[in-house]
Amino acid sequence: MAGKVRDKDRFSTATRLRLFGEQTAERVYRSQTKRQARRSRLTGRAALLVLVVCTLVVALAYPMRQYVSQRTEIAEQRQKQAEHRDNVERLRDEKARWQDDAYAEQRIRDRLHYVLPGETGFTVIDPAADDDHRGDDGAADRPWYANVLEGVDKADRAE
Repeated sequence: MAGKVRDKDRFSTATRLRLFGEQTAERVYRSQTKRQARRSRLTGRAALLVLVVCTLVVALAYPMRQYVSQRTEIAEQRQKQAEHRDNVERLRDEKARWQDDAYAEQRIRDRLHYVLPGETGFTVIDPAADDDHRGDDGAADRPWYANVLEGVDKADRAE
């Protein structure tokens, strides 16, 4: 009889609802506990990950900036080196040209207006060139510092 009572109680609506409510409550409690545990673990992990990433960024920022600036400086130095090599090559060519007696004689005659014995030298004076170098006629009447300032202003003007 006791078994029949149990079966009867077991299948009664009130018992079923009570068991169903308890099971549901346990599931909800378990899921909330898991969610809270999962949420807190995830938040802690995320915070740790953010902390590690920020630390790496801060730790690597200065060396990366130095690396980039040094690479830029290296590129500039290589460019200067190439320019200096070109300049050295040009100077070697010029030195080789000066070793030639005919070139040296031509340059000396052009620069110093030398003539060989028996030749007649001429110097052409351009009258327009004299006008360009003429100073201001009223400069003697002004104080010296006004002339200096005017000269500075003329030098600053683009021609």
